Amino acid sequence: MNTYKKRSYTHSSLKKNETKNTTKTTEIKPPIISKIFPSKGVKKTTKTAYKTHRSFKIGKLKIIPLGGVEEVGRNMTVFEYGDDIVVVDMGLQFPEEDMPGIDYIIPDISYLKSRAKKIRGVIITHGHYDHIGAIPHLSSVLGNPPIYATDLTLAIIAKRQEDYAEAGPLNIQKIDKSDKIQLGKFWVEFFHVNHNIPGGVGIVLHTPVGNIFHTGDFKFDFSPIADQPADIGRIARLASQGALALMSDSTGADSPGHSMSESQIQNNLERIFEQEKGRIIAATFSSLISRIQELISIAEKYGRKVAIDGYSMKTNVEIAKKLGYLKTKSGTLITIDKVNNYPDKKVLILCTGAQGEGRAVLMRIINNEHRYIKIKQNDTIIFSSSVVPGNERTVQNLKDSIFKRGAKVIHYQMMDVHAGGHAQVEDLKMMLNLVKPKFFIPIHGNYYMLKLHAELAKKVGIPESNIVIPANGQIIELTANKIELTKKKVPAEYVMVDGLGVGDIGQIVLRDRQVMSKDGMFTVIAVVDAKTGKVVQSPDIISRGFIYMKESKELVEEARKKVKYIIHQKTKEKPINWTYVRNNLRDLLGEFLYKKTQRRPMVLPVIIKV
Repeated sequence: MNTYKKRSYTHSSLKKNETKNTTKTTEIKPPIISKIFPSKGVKKTTKTAYKTHRSFKIGKLKIIPLGGVEEVGRNMTVFEYGDDIVVVDMGLQFPEEDMPGIDYIIPDISYLKSRAKKIRGVIITHGHYDHIGAIPHLSSVLGNPPIYATDLTLAIIAKRQEDYAEAGPLNIQKIDKSDKIQLGKFWVEFFHVNHNIPGGVGIVLHTPVGNIFHTGDFKFDFSPIADQPADIGRIARLASQGALALMSDSTGADSPGHSMSESQIQNNLERIFEQEKGRIIAATFSSLISRIQELISIAEKYGRKVAIDGYSMKTNVEIAKKLGYLKTKSGTLITIDKVNNYPDKKVLILCTGAQGEGRAVLMRIINNEHRYIKIKQNDTIIFSSSVVPGNERTVQNLKDSIFKRGAKVIHYQMMDVHAGGHAQVEDLKMMLNLVKPKFFIPIHGNYYMLKLHAELAKKVGIPESNIVIPANGQIIELTANKIELTKKKVPAEYVMVDGLGVGDIGQIVLRDRQVMSKDGMFTVIAVVDAKTGKVVQSPDIISRGFIYMKESKELVEEARKKVKYIIHQKTKEKPINWTYVRNNLRDLLGEFLYKKTQRRPMVLPVIIKV
């Protein structure tokens, strides 16, 4: 096995882990650092740092996805070499339909807690919540490591952190897309990619075993809005230095062709503004800065004032304006309370709620709960976003409500008023051909998306033996000549966030919620003589979501008799085991109710001993 002469690193952790070289060594030249943002544990680096070379034994690079490879969202990947760890992204996942009450899901960091001192930095690829949303919950637990991202991404992270004051301030470090930074044994470079939010980057991790490319979420847009085209030249130059492995976004692997350009969306939106004479209400994601810029620019062209409503959208617009990613003319933007001061044909309302969220602006408008806006017959509502899986029924109900009020609906299935932010098949092939990796790891998507992406990689010439599709928590071990998807796994379970609770909602609690949401709850309160076990008064019964008690008097009375009988039978033995009585009451009453109704409510027995 070849080993390499040890490089001279500025990070203090390297010195503690130097080992004697006992085998033949081969020298490699480290990349030259052009610029770095200093942070705790990372010093400014110059060419002189390479004058002294030491030797160290080359080991294996571990790549561990903690989320994002079996679902869309919860993106977080660990890169570990020796005593150095770099984390890429720290995102959340929105709950599935069978998770009542859950706000969102974050990665399980059990593996990292005991290794927090090894974390040299967290790199964030862009500012969407599925890549940044877990930061307030996880950063302080991991010792507040430095977080590296571009300016817009950092501003969104910092603003979100203000809502979690108890988590404390973050150690954030701004990067430019041309920067090269050193994090322990890792050297990190960046390349600009397009997405549907500015400031997105892919990364190259220069590791002792080779260069790892990680695309983040990306697409190729040659005429983007409020952004520059992806830096294809830089990607090719970085790839020319050697690409051991490529980890690439798979979300669009089931969509043929090339990704649609935002400029094409702008043209279609402009046709709507030309034709419609009433108010235009456009609902989209609050993070779609490029779409918001398009709509504002078109509104200015056609003489419309723009009112923005929705906390997250107003926040992101303010951040984007301050950083120069969003430009408006003086007087274009008005507050939502001024909308009715202008003729309908002179108004554009930009808002959140395209997914039918219960308290979002569009839903409040439709339900006549908005303070200033109510649907009119000449209104045109644009859904400028795709429907997130799981929201189809809610969005359809929203559209039905709009049509019932006489307004018009335009959505992406009727005309191209939305372009996704993810590379489609031909773009994925282009990335593969640009990087020409030895090994390939599809990421960011459900399993079928990863599998389709793997098939694409085989078509462009990557051997099947050089492609791995990991599960969350599964350890990938990588050397210069071999990639292995090991059988070793680290914890990667769902950590559910519900209000102020983080991780306190487990499978048992979730199952209870599922039962209650499906068949309701049946509570029995029985007052019992502690000595004799006799029920001293008629049991009280409370039903929620199971039966309407006023119309089910016969069943309720039968249930009361059943409760008395069960307690009488289970309290014959002395001394009385009240836990045994309570458990039998729950199980036997549950069986009784199922026989009568073919439903299984959650039975909650309460025994009060007197």
